[in-house]
Amino acid sequence: MEIHNSFKVPVPIAEAWKVLIDIERIVPCMPGAELLEVIDASNYRGQVSTRLGPVTMTFGGTASIEELDAANYRARIKTRGRDSKGRGGVEASISFALEPEGSATAVAVRTDLRLYGSVAQYGRGAGMVTDLASHWMAQFAECLQARLVKGESQAGLDSDTHNQKSVPLLGLGFRLLWNAMRRAFARLLRRS
Repeated sequence: MEIHNSFKVPVPIAEAWKVLIDIERIVPCMPGAELLEVIDASNYRGQVSTRLGPVTMTFGGTASIEELDAANYRARIKTRGRDSKGRGGVEASISFALEPEGSATAVAVRTDLRLYGSVAQYGRGAGMVTDLASHWMAQFAECLQARLVKGESQAGLDSDTHNQKSVPLLGLGFRLLWNAMRRAFARLLRRS
C-alpha cells in the first residue's frame, strides 16, 4: 500500500534537513514511538504503540537509513517491526523530499507499507490505514513545527509525552469512523 503525505516546517531547507535526518531528535515527535537503542549512525531499534482496528498493538523493530542525498534533500528509511504478542508485523519504506518554499520548507513523504499476519486483518481497509498514517503525520508535523518555532531545532528535541503514549484513541476512532462512512457514501453515489 502506498501512502502520500506532506507538511511544512517554518525553517529554511538546510535547517529542516538537519533536523529531519536526526532520528534521535525527531522520534519524540512521532506518536507512540520510543527510541530504544542507537545501533550505529544509520540503524536504530525502537517500538511504536498504536491502535489498529479493534486492538492496541506494540511493534518492536528496527529503522535503517538506506539513502541520504544531502545535495537534493532526499532520504529513504526502511523500517521493520513485529507485534509484541506475535500477531504479525509491518514493513515500510519511507521516502521524504524537501523543497524550499520561501523561508519555510515543504516536506513530501511517500510510504510503501506492508502489513502481514493478523495485523493485516485488523487493518484490512486501506482507508483505515491511510487515515491512521495521515493522523500520525499531522501530529508529527504539529509537534515538529511547534519545536522549531520555539527555537529547539539547535538545542535538540527533548523527549516528552508524544513518545510516551499511543495515538489518542477516542478522537482517532471517531475520525476513522467518519472517514469510512464518507467513503462508503461516495461509493454509493458513484454507483447510482
